[in-house]
Amino acid sequence: MQNSLIQKYNIPGPRYTSYPTVPFWNKAGIDKNVWINSFKASFKESNTSEGISIYIHLPFCESLCTFCACHKHITKRHEVEEEYIETVLKEWKLYVALVDETPIIKELHLGGGTPTFFSKENLEYLMNGIFSISKKHQNAEFSFEGHPSNTTKEQLQTLYNCGFRRVSFGVQDYNEKVQKAIHRIQPFVEVEKVTNWSREIGYTSVSHDLIFGLPFQTKENVIYTINKTKELQPDRISFYSYAHVPWVKGVGQRGFNENDLPANEEKRELYEIGKELFAALGYVEIGMDHFALKTDSLFKATEHKTLHRNFMGYTANKTQLMVGLGMSAISDSWYAFAQNVKTVKEYQQIVNSGEIPIFRGHLLSEEDRIIRKHILNIMCHFSTSWEDDSLKIKNIENHLTLLKEMENDGLVVINKNSLSVPEEARPFVRNICMAFDVHLLKNKPKTQLFSMTI
Repeated sequence: MQNSLIQKYNIPGPRYTSYPTVPFWNKAGIDKNVWINSFKASFKESNTSEGISIYIHLPFCESLCTFCACHKHITKRHEVEEEYIETVLKEWKLYVALVDETPIIKELHLGGGTPTFFSKENLEYLMNGIFSISKKHQNAEFSFEGHPSNTTKEQLQTLYNCGFRRVSFGVQDYNEKVQKAIHRIQPFVEVEKVTNWSREIGYTSVSHDLIFGLPFQTKENVIYTINKTKELQPDRISFYSYAHVPWVKGVGQRGFNENDLPANEEKRELYEIGKELFAALGYVEIGMDHFALKTDSLFKATEHKTLHRNFMGYTANKTQLMVGLGMSAISDSWYAFAQNVKTVKEYQQIVNSGEIPIFRGHLLSEEDRIIRKHILNIMCHFSTSWEDDSLKIKNIENHLTLLKEMENDGLVVINKNSLSVPEEARPFVRNICMAFDVHLLKNKPKTQLFSMTI
């Protein structure tokens, strides 16, 4: 890859887990009744035909990892578990009370924070509570995020018994200096132990999360980490670019100096090295930042053109409706977005008063929904077409003018009514999507809102 292209296109840009992206949601927010009506309409359209998705945010962590940009609550007080789970179940009951049919859950994900902060008893109580008023889809896929250093075999067995078949372990990097800088001390032996336990119990997909671009990280570190990962052969690997966004998360991401971070061409080389090593090990690149063995559901979704992307990242299951439960969780009805309040205390107060705890959101216009579909196509399949009248974009010529320069640089191939991304240009997929982003084009940010794209 030419260094000149990296320098040209390495600019701040969204990761497009939604469109419009959160900074460009309606400034006035969304009326709670508007969100409820959108939820009810989407539920009616999708529940019996494809099922719905649930994301449950479990925010507690015992210590702060300085690479993390998630909404979390740091505490060692495990007595907070029960009250929080009771509140999540109350929130779910508020949603179920709005509809006449029993919810059919096709996809469920526990994210954090650290879901394995919670005891096996409380995790089981949470799942029993969710399914006491809902059903599992016949093709359900349940997954959770585990911290290798505090995930127990009992937790893994309990969640397996509840229907979970996929687990993702946050590894990041095996180099001790890098681990110390990001405050994530993680011996290989711990990752090996929980990976082996998962397979013994019967999990069909074990994923490892790795990050490139971390402080003090070198290509030797990346090679070492991937070689150690090779020993365990996870079914799926997420290879994320470290998003340095201290203006969003403040002191938590200022545990090291910016000069300690690999940048630009050096950072991109880390990805190219990783991509080459993964390919040699039999992993196929899926969308952006993901690699999977051909036996994994994410690869099969790519083959069948059913790969989807939402606030949980890439998923093998597409559902129109995703309900986010818990502090800071985001819901998506396809027609609207809604985000819950961001502190545990406020979240519990609002739910316990009998209200759905959203504080902001966005009602998508028809143009939003059309552009969202194109961005999803590009992020998931590296191509899109506007030949169908329902996907025609107003003033498409303006977007094509922006894309023409990218075509000259070899990043896209534009035909009469379609666009495709060559394999060698996939690292620029965020930039390509930005050319469709009407909100971003109309409202150039005066300050940096997003991480760098390359």
